Amino acid sequence: MLSSFTNSLIECVPNFSEGNDMSIIQAITREIESVEGICLMNVDPGKATNRTVVTFAGPADAVFEAAFRGIKKAAELIDMRKHKGEHPRMGATDVCPFIPISGISLQETALLAKQLGERVGKELNIPIYLYEESQSNKERKNLSVIRSGEYEGFFEKIKLPQWKPDFGPADFPAKTGATVIGARDFLVAYNVNLNTTSERKANAIAFDVREAGRVKRIGNPYTGKIEKDASGNDIRIPGSLKAVKAIGWFIEEYGIAQISMNLTNVAVTPLHHAFDEVVRKADARGIRVTGSELVGLVPLKSMIDAGKYFLAKQQSSKGVSDRELIHIAVKSMGLDELAPFDPDKKIIEYVLLQKKNQKKLTDLSLADFADETASDSPAPGGGSISAYAGVLGISLGTMVANLSASKRGWEDRWEEFSLWAEKGQVYKSELLHLVNEDTIAFNAIMDAYALPKETEEEKNTRKNKIQDATKYAMQIPFQMMEIALAAMSVIKAMAENGNPNSVTDAGVGALCARTAVSGAFLNVKVNASGLDDKVFVQEVLAKAEIIEKEAKNLEHSILETVSSKLS
Repeated sequence: MLSSFTNSLIECVPNFSEGNDMSIIQAITREIESVEGICLMNVDPGKATNRTVVTFAGPADAVFEAAFRGIKKAAELIDMRKHKGEHPRMGATDVCPFIPISGISLQETALLAKQLGERVGKELNIPIYLYEESQSNKERKNLSVIRSGEYEGFFEKIKLPQWKPDFGPADFPAKTGATVIGARDFLVAYNVNLNTTSERKANAIAFDVREAGRVKRIGNPYTGKIEKDASGNDIRIPGSLKAVKAIGWFIEEYGIAQISMNLTNVAVTPLHHAFDEVVRKADARGIRVTGSELVGLVPLKSMIDAGKYFLAKQQSSKGVSDRELIHIAVKSMGLDELAPFDPDKKIIEYVLLQKKNQKKLTDLSLADFADETASDSPAPGGGSISAYAGVLGISLGTMVANLSASKRGWEDRWEEFSLWAEKGQVYKSELLHLVNEDTIAFNAIMDAYALPKETEEEKNTRKNKIQDATKYAMQIPFQMMEIALAAMSVIKAMAENGNPNSVTDAGVGALCARTAVSGAFLNVKVNASGLDDKVFVQEVLAKAEIIEKEAKNLEHSILETVSSKLS
């Protein structure tokens, strides 16, 4: 399963039952960081709770391995028989949640958490309880229910049939205790600002929107007697937003009241829907929303979805850059009202890039990129340049789509061209990724050739590494060919149906995209010559020849369309 999610991003937030001995905490985090691809984002030790919350992120396979190593090291160094602290706990690693960020679903993340639980139970002999999305038994989904009785009570609790662990031994090990592992959605802490100082009015709006709603009262909705059902339970009027917890409060620092919300599942209630619903409910009570703020981090997708949502409300093209979508989202929800909104500090994917200090070719200016290409270094070379030619080609096609969406007199066609522009942005992003990836693939070949070759074992290892790296270096330009060809469908549609004033831009885009295909094909061929797997080579070359032929035919068709419109 893990190999299927190489482009995934998962956050993991294990809680370890040690908050005072920094040597133990550092030993655990060193184990976590020892896994390639892991970014350690935060370590938060608490002395009174005697507990440390660690936050790290990375690809699925890396997070899986890092979590296992962290749990193993905690089991070695933490003795629960000596543990005292204010926070509820049941094990050296008390809880270990996986949180999907991008490229992987919650259900797939839950399966990954199950696999981790099985491995920890089997290899480390620790009782494992699954929770949240990983747990199929609804009676055991809630962490507080599982942890009830805590460490001291689990010696007897674990013997009860209904509390047999999901994995690992059914006896409670005194030193390590037990661990809860699962998957949950990314929780977004989000506050909406109001033009009132009344906490009571803010609470009224919070009760309107939160899933739990409010209790139903007889007569006065604030002071009337609470209605009961036949069993004596309070009758509740549910709020309008699912997967949302909310209260109203007054913030003295800003002199305003806010609706403070936890969005526990942004797939159910996205950020922008929560904002707009508060706007509606506040307006119904004569109160105006002035802005909002994000507390902590937010996934990139939440901001991109919000930007597209607000552009669609304006009947404007959604096929713009991520940077523009984020800007629209910030301004539409007033996320910069109380403090500047810095995407590099508020969006989790961007924070990870900053933490890793990743410098990409695509981060360079045009002049610096040209200088780097013209230097005596062999990379970036023809592969990266081919990918970038494709980027320029589809960027022109996307430009025509956006110009067409906003063309005067074509207002009824904005959505048609917005869809084309969105497709173009996807192809552009994929090709930009390959600009960097081609150079990474080339460098991997050079690294493989630099491996030692003194012994037979070293020679075999080196040979295998060279073959693996060369195969990957052949696959990258082949992907360029596939994407650049697909991108030409957008360019063709724009040449035929887009803004006629920009038809030559579509023509230049076709020339660039076809160049990307042919240039990438040259790189497929040069890497194919170094591969021993001839069956694989023949299959890829045969497909690549077909792609290049289709690209040339498309280029010819697009240029004929351009010529006919010019004449």
